[in-house]
Amino acid sequence: MNIDLNADLGESFGPWTMGDDAAMLAIVTTANVACGFHAGDPSIMRATAELAKQKGVAIGAHPGFQDLAGFGRRRILGISLRELENMIAYQIGALQAVAALAGHPVTHVKTHGALGNMVAEDDGMALAVGRAIKAADPSLLYMVMPGMATERAAETLGLRAIREVYADRTYDDTFNLTDRSKPGAVIHDTQAAIDHVLRIVRDQAITSLNGKTLKVAIDSVCVHGDNPGSVALARTLRGELEKAGFKVTPYRP
Repeated sequence: MNIDLNADLGESFGPWTMGDDAAMLAIVTTANVACGFHAGDPSIMRATAELAKQKGVAIGAHPGFQDLAGFGRRRILGISLRELENMIAYQIGALQAVAALAGHPVTHVKTHGALGNMVAEDDGMALAVGRAIKAADPSLLYMVMPGMATERAAETLGLRAIREVYADRTYDDTFNLTDRSKPGAVIHDTQAAIDHVLRIVRDQAITSLNGKTLKVAIDSVCVHGDNPGSVALARTLRGELEKAGFKVTPYRP
C-alpha cells in the first residue's frame, strides 16, 4: 500500500519562474528536476536539490529536448539514437554534478514532455534512453510508462523501474498520454483528478478515454508542477491517498 507522489520541478530559468517548487516540495515525495535543456539552469538545479534534501524528497534527472522556447513539448524529429544517448547522458551528468554540491544523490531518470511521449511509443528510443541511464549510473531507476516501450526497455536492460501514472492527464487507446492538442487530454477539475487516481491505484489498471483497460503495477503518481492548481491538487491528492490507506513515501525497490 506504499505509493510515491512525484512532480516535475526546477523548471524555472534565470529570472523566469515556473510553478511553486517550495510548496510542492512540502507535499510530494519525489522531484524530477529539469536539467537545462527544456528548462532549468545550474543555479535552479542546485537550489531545487538543496530544498528537496531539506524536505526528505528524492530527486531524479528530468531530461528533455533542447527546446527552451517550446518548454520541451514540441516533437523534434531526425535525432539519431546515438544523439539521443548523448543528450540523455549529458543531462543526467549535469544534474548529478550539481546535486553533488547539494549533497543529495540522484536516484532516477524520467524523460520530459514530447521526448517522454516519443520514448514511450518507440522501443528503439526507449532502449537508447535506457543505455544512457545504464552508462551514466546503472543504479539509477528508469521511471517508465506502464505497459509501454520504456517498461520493456528497463526489463531488457536489467534496469530497475518506477512505473508511473498521471493525476492530471488522460490516456489514449495505446495507453500513452492523450496528446495535449486533443480535447480531454488534461484533467483540470481537482475532484475528477482525485477520482481518476484513486480508481487507477485501487484497480491497478489504466482506462483510456475510449474505455479500453490495461492491468498494470503502479509505483508512483505524477502531479505536474507547472499548472496553476498544482499545489492544491497535490495537497488534496496526498490527503485522499492517505485516507484510502496508502502510505505516501519515496519509491524504494
